[in-house]
Amino acid sequence: MGKLDGKVVLVTGASRGIGKAIAEVFAAEGGKVACVARTLHEGDHPLEGSLDHTVAGIKEKGGEAASFAADISEHEHCVDLVDRVKKHYGPIDVLVNNAALTYFIPIKDYPVSRWHRSIGVNFHAPFYLSQLVIPDMAAKKAGSIVNISSGAAIGPGRGPYKEPARGGGTLYGAEKAALERFTQGLASELYEDGISVTCVSPSQVVPTPGTVFHHLVTGMDDPRGEPPEYMAKAALLLATEPLDKVTGRVTYSQEILGEFGWIDNAKGTGVERKGSGYSQV
Repeated sequence: MGKLDGKVVLVTGASRGIGKAIAEVFAAEGGKVACVARTLHEGDHPLEGSLDHTVAGIKEKGGEAASFAADISEHEHCVDLVDRVKKHYGPIDVLVNNAALTYFIPIKDYPVSRWHRSIGVNFHAPFYLSQLVIPDMAAKKAGSIVNISSGAAIGPGRGPYKEPARGGGTLYGAEKAALERFTQGLASELYEDGISVTCVSPSQVVPTPGTVFHHLVTGMDDPRGEPPEYMAKAALLLATEPLDKVTGRVTYSQEILGEFGWIDNAKGTGVERKGSGYSQV
C-alpha cells in the first residue's frame, strides 16, 4: 500500500531538479502523476532534463506518469492544462506548485518583461492552479496543495549592511515570501473544505541543474547541499498527513522530516537557524 494509491497528482516544474524528485517519489507511493513543465524533450532547454526523461524513469520503475507541456505563467494555459489532466486521469487530488523561474538581476536593471514573466511563474501560477483544482477537492472534502518556497524568502533585515547583497535575488525572495503568506491565507479559507495547504523550502541548498547554473552550488555533488529526495519526502509528508497536523504549515525540509521522525540528524534552516517569519506562525 502506497500513501498515494489511486490519487491524481499534478507536479509543476517536473522536468528536472526538485520537481523531478517529487514526481518520482509520489509515483513510487502509488500516485498517478501529471508531470508539467515547458521542456517536453531533452535538448529543448539549455539545462539537462525533460518531461520525457522524468516520465520514462517513473515508468521504468513501475510507476504511472504522463507528460503535460504547458506555460503556467498564462491563465488560459493553466485552464487547458487542468482540463487535459482531468480528461487523462480524473480530478486532481494533490497539487504541487514547484515550478520556479528567476533572473539574478538587480532591481535597477530588471527588464519589465522578465519581471512579469518571473511573477507569472512563481506567484500567479500557484493561484491559477489552486483556484482551478479547488472545486473538485472541495466536493470530496479532501485534497492537498503543497507550495514550494525557498530560503530566499528570508530577507536581509535592516541596515546598515556590511557587505553588498548578492545581486538579483530581491524579486525572487519577494515572490516566495508572498507565496508563504498566500499559503497560510488559503489554508485558512479552505480548512472547512477539508483541503490542506502547506509550504516547504529546502533546509540546505539543493544541487540541481538550475542551482548549478546560477552558481549557488559548485556542482551536483556539492557537500554543502541536501539531496532533492529530502524535499520530495517533505512534500509527500505534507500531502499525506492528516489536515489538522499540517495545514497552514510553512516549514523546511529537514525540520518537518525530523519532527515527524522521517529522518535523523536534521540540520540547516528550520533546525539550526530560524526560517522566515511565516514559518514561525
